[in-house]
Amino acid sequence: MLYLAALAIGVLLGLPIAVLGAGLGQGKVGAAAMEGIARQPEAAGRIQGAMIIALALIEALVIYALLMFFLTFGKLPAITPDQAIEMSKGAPATTVQHQ
Repeated sequence: MLYLAALAIGVLLGLPIAVLGAGLGQGKVGAAAMEGIARQPEAAGRIQGAMIIALALIEALVIYALLMFFLTFGKLPAITPDQAIEMSKGAPATTVQHQ
């Protein structure tokens, strides 16, 4: 039962944390690129190319997190509302139906 609780917490928190981290990272990459272009306008093409590569790598990490979300979400068992109430009371749950 502890395994399923840890799996559920990982599924529910993993993707949002990855998305928040990626959003912050993309913001920093964009800000640094704009600052670099403002300081050296003649290097705008090279800076923009490096920025696009960095953004693509950050977005790839989010896509991997989304893939892991779907893979682990499929491992969670389906429970009925009655089973959820029983588990919240601390009583041993009846048989859990797997998807």
